[in-house]
Amino acid sequence: MPSIEITASAIPETSRSLRHSLATFMAGPDKENRPQQRRTKQGPEGKGQGPGRPPSLGIFGMVAMAVLALFVVMLFTQPRGENIDLAKFKQLWDAGQIAKDSVVIRDDAILAKQAPGPDSQTSTSVRIQLNSATSKSTVDEVKEITGGQFTSQPTSALMQLLIVTAPIVIVIGFIYFLISRSLRGAGGGAGVLGNFGKSRHRTLNKEMTGITFADVAGIDEAKEEVTEIIEFLKNPKKFTKLGGRIPRGVLLVGEPGCGKTLLAKAIAGEADVPFFSISGSDFVEMFVGVGASRVRDLFKQAKDSAPCIIFLDEIDAVGRRRGSGFNQGGHDEREQTLNAILVEMDGFTPSDGVIVVAATNRADVLDPALVRPGRFDRQVVVPLPDLKGRLEILRVHAKRVKMDPSVDLEKIARGTPMFSGADLAAIINEAAISATMQNKEAVEHDDLEEARDKIKFGRSKKSRVREKEENRLVAYHEAGHAVLQMLLKDADPLHKVTIIPRGNYGGATFSLPQKDRTGYSLKWLIASMRVVCGGRIAEERISSDITSGASQDITQATTMARAMILEWGMSPKLGFVRYAPSDTKDVYLRERDFSEETARLIDDEIRRLVDEAFIDAKRLIDENWDKVVAVAEALIRYETLNAEDVERLMRGETITKPTVSEQIRAEERRKAAAAVLEQLEKNPADKPDMPPGGLPTPA
Repeated sequence: MPSIEITASAIPETSRSLRHSLATFMAGPDKENRPQQRRTKQGPEGKGQGPGRPPSLGIFGMVAMAVLALFVVMLFTQPRGENIDLAKFKQLWDAGQIAKDSVVIRDDAILAKQAPGPDSQTSTSVRIQLNSATSKSTVDEVKEITGGQFTSQPTSALMQLLIVTAPIVIVIGFIYFLISRSLRGAGGGAGVLGNFGKSRHRTLNKEMTGITFADVAGIDEAKEEVTEIIEFLKNPKKFTKLGGRIPRGVLLVGEPGCGKTLLAKAIAGEADVPFFSISGSDFVEMFVGVGASRVRDLFKQAKDSAPCIIFLDEIDAVGRRRGSGFNQGGHDEREQTLNAILVEMDGFTPSDGVIVVAATNRADVLDPALVRPGRFDRQVVVPLPDLKGRLEILRVHAKRVKMDPSVDLEKIARGTPMFSGADLAAIINEAAISATMQNKEAVEHDDLEEARDKIKFGRSKKSRVREKEENRLVAYHEAGHAVLQMLLKDADPLHKVTIIPRGNYGGATFSLPQKDRTGYSLKWLIASMRVVCGGRIAEERISSDITSGASQDITQATTMARAMILEWGMSPKLGFVRYAPSDTKDVYLRERDFSEETARLIDDEIRRLVDEAFIDAKRLIDENWDKVVAVAEALIRYETLNAEDVERLMRGETITKPTVSEQIRAEERRKAAAAVLEQLEKNPADKPDMPPGGLPTPA
């Protein structure tokens, strides 16, 4: 069974694993296909070669075609005839049906003409096929039969050579034709191997993207910085009159799904200059030197179109730190590509008017020479949106969807801390799909709540039938989390608790932070660790046994305790020291920076924090066991409880809302009544006689 989910905002110093364990909602990458614009290749004379112009065959192709034509001529000029054996030939000769002057002895066959017979008015050809084994004896026998009346016609050496080599040349020519066609399709131009070095960028404009800065919300500071880039391109004299210089590059850094690519599309939509878009992986190829060649070709075309913008998406694919890992010396294609980028951005050749915008979510692995001033002059951080930003993003996406007046987007924004822009867009989309499937007129608030839970935990499995004892264990497990969440004032407020399975989770307890966090306090961490321990303690007390359902709880508690000791200096014995290894270097064998004695002390401190949390949580569960029982039994009956329901149960009050089975029966009665009314509307003649003011019953 799953554990409680603690929600909080991330801070820059927090490790990647801890953010994932503390977050209620995970960020998701937002990748969209970019439109492509075909360019016309320029020939030597400056004339455009359109896609319909046939490419040149080349010298090798012309030779192959000539040999093929000669072979076809030879094939059709070969004498045809009926194959016969030596005995048949002797019979025809003796009968006088072979013309005396038509016998021709060649190296591969003996040819002759048969005189017209009673069934045919024209002469026909006959032939005796020769082979190396019986050729001499057959020729001697024919000479004896004909009495020397024959003609010798040896095959020329050129003809024999053509017969041997023509099939090979035809096969090679066919393979050449297929490869050249595929390479032209991949490279977009003429030649066989020359197209591998051509850049595979896409040229975007305002009409192709359809996205402007009005579509970007929640990242106001990042939007302001890239707005300055657009102003640089539109009016460069405004900034250079005081001696300033247009930035060479802008690096967009942020978690997946935060809007880096969307921001780049907005730049393309706002700028009135060419926008070249390419991914970092497009530079990498199996052939050595192709990546560097494509970089040079890209920047050459960009300089010819200056002023313009180059967008390099996922630049960490080629921009990783050089000389890392097991690659010690030698030639590395990725490093050669990176060297070409470094030279083009700030080399001896000026590149004024070309601004490079790059995006990555791994700025820590980039080469220092790439991110220095003069190449990427600015690093624009695109963070996860805060409460205000999440609300703005939800409003932007909600404009495209018909919303019910009862929808409270602010409540949804409060309940989605650490939610990226891509996740928020997915909430609106999933809610619209759910409302459509239920034949609703508009998207309601419940649809948004369900969409949020679905994105985090998966679709609810309402049809799954669990055993009674297993359902009881899950209810007490989640009740242990919920009661501690309500009791501990330093923990986040409870939002709702459910035992409906979702994805790989048997149930979940949701918290609703009242504000975004910029850091984790010691009090909040201690309270959160105690909430995490409540599930195992409650299920162990009710069943006198433990299950594997607390595995995620154990992971969260251990992760929080390890971060408190290794990263945040929250141990009195270890002091104000960071012991966590740095994750900014691409090394495969990591060494510890502390002694064995310190390692044992770290293990002891982590174990102490977890044990203290477990003991304190057990004390609270024992002191409030009657409240845990009340919440668990209500969960068995209603399956889902909100914070008001849990608070009412903990005060000793009862809940009067309908149970799950009652709701199912009411829904069935509603559907039956709707079916009766629909049938009456279709067949008014079947409508029974009723007194004035009477209404039909669905029975």
